[in-house]
Amino acid sequence: MVIKMSDRGTVTLPKEVRPKQDGDVFFHAFRRDDGVIELRPQVTVDASKSWFWSDHWQKMEQEVQASYDRGEFTRHGSDEEFLDHLDELSGESKSGRRARK
Repeated sequence: MVIKMSDRGTVTLPKEVRPKQDGDVFFHAFRRDDGVIELRPQVTVDASKSWFWSDHWQKMEQEVQASYDRGEFTRHGSDEEFLDHLDELSGESKSGRRARK
């Protein structure tokens, strides 16, 4: 398939090669050493969620996943058991938590 680039550098991608999209799609464009121009779609992240994709947060996510994969977690039979467990970890008594309710 041959497509035209205008004098201003504008190219319209045919429907057959366009990615499925909701809204705008951004591409990383570069010229390879062999002269081929590549367009790679880039995922955009909502600004309010960008903290999750920071290097620091992704490292913490990987650490949690590795811990989970090693079986380092506890299952609780009820909400109350879970809250009691948190109280134990914090050194707080059940009565202290119930008094705050």
